[in-house]
Amino acid sequence: MPLLRAGAALVAVLMVAACGSASPPPAGPSVVASTDVYGAVASAVGGDTAAVTSLIRSADADPHEYEPTPADTLAVSRATVFVANGGGYDDFATKLYDAASNKPVNVVVTALSGFETDAPDFNEHVWYDLPTVKKLADYLATALGAADQPNANRYLDNAKKFDAQVDGLMAKVAAIKAKHAGVKVAITEPVPGYLLDAAGLVVVTPPEFSEAVEEGTDPPAAVVTANNATFAEAKVLVENAQTTGPITTQAEQAAAANRVPVVKVTETLPEGVTDYVVWMNGQVDALAAALDAR
Repeated sequence: MPLLRAGAALVAVLMVAACGSASPPPAGPSVVASTDVYGAVASAVGGDTAAVTSLIRSADADPHEYEPTPADTLAVSRATVFVANGGGYDDFATKLYDAASNKPVNVVVTALSGFETDAPDFNEHVWYDLPTVKKLADYLATALGAADQPNANRYLDNAKKFDAQVDGLMAKVAAIKAKHAGVKVAITEPVPGYLLDAAGLVVVTPPEFSEAVEEGTDPPAAVVTANNATFAEAKVLVENAQTTGPITTQAEQAAAANRVPVVKVTETLPEGVTDYVVWMNGQVDALAAALDAR
């Protein structure tokens, strides 16, 4: 799914998408996002003048296994902008875009990030990379403004406000780094990797362990033993609360035995939370508090 970059190309695609539409477009611009994380960013930029639909809105839905519905296809066909993570995380989005009768502006966030997505150790969970989230907000402001020129400045202003909030998050992460750089931490999955890197923390979990948990497989017994041993030096366990089972329970028990606090993170927005910055603030604050307590 290619990422459109040039402003002229963006306008051209929007004009083509508007022509020959099989169904009436919405009254204003609209964004369809693969998950509610990106939907929250789009809502911050779109404000009350752009409609936003998130296809995955539940912690129980796995993006790796999500099967799109006809309603999803219709939503993408009517959208001004379609936001997907890419990088193998939400492959269903490719199917949706290919099936759409009208092609919206297609934003693939892993491509927008600038990271080498072909690298063997590439981490696709780029919504935990705060500079990438700012890039997404700015891109959405441009795309929505091209489709709705009377409100173009409003989208730009909304993006600036959102970026300022993310800058506040980045300042908090920088403060963690200034105080705890080099501190060793454990994880159950690579989900929060970018956040931990930015905080200067060192992950000591064997990659074979976290990758197995992410893929839903059981790591070899020797890997589990090696992982349990890391809690003698790890100061915090950062756990993906949406992926649990006997293996992660063992990790929690090893952490408890070594009096290592657990910080829970998620891949999608928790129940009752609709704001990206509020969500991420809570996770950053929890990490800082756990590190400060050690």
